[in-house]
Amino acid sequence: MLGGHPTLGNGSPTYWLFLQPLAVVIVSKKHKKKKERKVLGEDDVADLQHEGEFFIKPESKVIQLDTSQWPLLLKNFDKLNVRTTHYTPLPSGSNPLKREITDYIRTGFINLDKPSNPSSHEVVAWIRRILRVEKTGHSGTLDPKVTGCLIVCIERATRLVKSQQSAGKEYVGVIRLHNAIESEVQLSRALETLTGALFQRPPLIAAVKRQLRVRTIYESKMLEYDPEKRLGIFWVSCEAGTYIRTLCVHVGLLLGVGGQMQELRRIRSGVMGEKDHMVTMHDVLDAQWQYDNYKDEGYLRRVIYPLEKLLTSHKRLVMKDSAVNAICYGAKIMLPGVLRYEDGIEVNQEVVVITTKGEAICVAIALMTTAVISTCDHGIVAKIKRVIMERDTYPRKWGLGPKASQKKMMIKQGLLDKHGKPNDSTPTAWKDDYVDYSASVKKEPVAVPVEPMKTVKTRKRKREGESEEEDDDNAEYSDYSDYGDYNDENGEEDEESSEEEEASEEEAIGKMEEEEEAMGIDSDREGVEEEEAVEEDDGDEEGGEAPQLEVSKKEKKKKNKKEKKAKVVVESTSKSKDSGTESTKKKKKKKKARLMAEDSE
Repeated sequence: MLGGHPTLGNGSPTYWLFLQPLAVVIVSKKHKKKKERKVLGEDDVADLQHEGEFFIKPESKVIQLDTSQWPLLLKNFDKLNVRTTHYTPLPSGSNPLKREITDYIRTGFINLDKPSNPSSHEVVAWIRRILRVEKTGHSGTLDPKVTGCLIVCIERATRLVKSQQSAGKEYVGVIRLHNAIESEVQLSRALETLTGALFQRPPLIAAVKRQLRVRTIYESKMLEYDPEKRLGIFWVSCEAGTYIRTLCVHVGLLLGVGGQMQELRRIRSGVMGEKDHMVTMHDVLDAQWQYDNYKDEGYLRRVIYPLEKLLTSHKRLVMKDSAVNAICYGAKIMLPGVLRYEDGIEVNQEVVVITTKGEAICVAIALMTTAVISTCDHGIVAKIKRVIMERDTYPRKWGLGPKASQKKMMIKQGLLDKHGKPNDSTPTAWKDDYVDYSASVKKEPVAVPVEPMKTVKTRKRKREGESEEEDDDNAEYSDYSDYGDYNDENGEEDEESSEEEEASEEEAIGKMEEEEEAMGIDSDREGVEEEEAVEEDDGDEEGGEAPQLEVSKKEKKKKNKKEKKAKVVVESTSKSKDSGTESTKKKKKKKKARLMAEDSE
């Protein structure tokens, strides 16, 4: 070394002078190579997503892949927790971006820039006519004058409309103040004050009932203010169903000058914003025209996006291909069918269940947390909220085990009935092994309704000064008092029940009299003597001697009973004849009122 410079064997510094420019050249080339690297744009990434093949391959080992550019629900799938990697891939189904054009349209949505003046319902109807589909729906109503983001779901995607309608919204609006304010700060403070849960009543001109309700405004801020025109531009992030017109009126009241909304535009609905592939009505019309005339699907695929894009904010559960169709038929989401699951899953959280190709099967409510899923080997992971995929997209894979296959063969051979239960020709070996769980369950005793005991009613005694007619009225009133108001429809039933009660009363009276006779008691002695005296008087008046009593006491009692029975029958027949008439109803009401007045006295 000479003076700090590297030297050759002879000590000359020429080697260092020669190496120095070479080092500079090498470094500059490295910098040039770094600068020459191209960054893929959004359009390039979209083209690669459409052209490439994306699905989770069954592997015996964990592989590290850069999946940040994978489309839709398969993005960063390698960061999901792996429960198992062993499953049998099926050829059914396809990547959402590679569906056939008819299925692609039927399972897609449009992020539409709604024009001013037509209503949301009209716009959705126009889309349905342009695309020639049967069913369309939108993510939340916009007033006719309001523009901006309106998510239009097509056919199968309409199953996600409710979840999109309840998603949060963002707006940019213009407020006009009626009078000038001191400074711009007052307006910004008023907007910041009106955040959180607020009471709102819809405006006079509204499509909903004007009922006081609570809506949450998450954040609001002022963007710009023009003091000369008294116009302010503001941004609001709020809950679905919030009226921005009402918010502007409240801001004017807080400032004390009054205010109203001048203009409004929705810039975000759920996960879709105005920068996320928003298209106009003309774009949709042109894309359909290109497909009809030139069979060019490219424009339609850019205008319409798969429904899976609306579910990218949900936590994911990846299922085996053999369990997909069972879930479409409403089967429970069991843990053995889960391949991968995401971090941060909580109980009662809404999750999306997907296939290995990234297709959405259903939206479900989680019943296990991530920690429980990682430690358990059985159980129900989630309950289905809404099935999205059509049935039989994947083949049926249940009932293919050895026992189920044997059972199907025996049903075909007639050894089991059509429900798979044993019959007369079933082998004894099968009967011994077969356990009917439904028959082994003990039936609980069923409560038998007990009929109430019939009470024997006795007629009221005559009061002093009452005639026989009043006594009959009381009897009629007592007959109908237990049955409430009299109805013509139930008249026949009431008459039958009253006749049965009267017959039971007579039987009871007859038994009591027979017991008295057996005991030697003459209870009706006085009555018999009175009757004999009356008969003697009648005989004297007729001009002759009174006939002798040839009938014994018992025979007279029997006659009295028969006469009473005849009276009862006559009364019942008269009631049945007159019950349907209006006059009898009026009489009964009068009698009832009279009896009530007497009781009160």
